[in-house]
Order: sequence, then structure tokens, then C-alpha cells
Amino acid sequence: MKPVVDRDLCIGCGLCPSIAPEIFEMDDEGKAIVLVEETDDAAAQEAADACPVGAITV
Repeated sequence: MKPVVDRDLCIGCGLCPSIAPEIFEMDDEGKAIVLVEETDDAAAQEAADACPVGAITV
């Protein structure tokens, strides 16, 4: 899976790094960024499903 964050949609809630800290983190602007190119970790999909604005695709 290739996780992608739409930074225009991201509201900076912090759910994704709390669910998958090895995949996502918050940047200096308070927006989520992806730390990996590819992952098989189910947490990536869990974070995408939890995103309140649908900013994450995998």
C-alpha cells in the first residue's frame, strides 16, 4: 500500500500518527505527512478509515 495525505483536506487532528506513528507524523504546519513510500501495515488503512475528513488514501 502507498499511503498518501491530501494536505489541503488535512485538519491536523493527529489521529493518524496516534494510530500509526511509524507511518505518519505531524509537520511544523500541524499537517500530517507520510514517513514511508510503501507499507503492508494494516495500521495505514486503519488511520485512513479513522481520518474525520478523508484526507488519507492507501
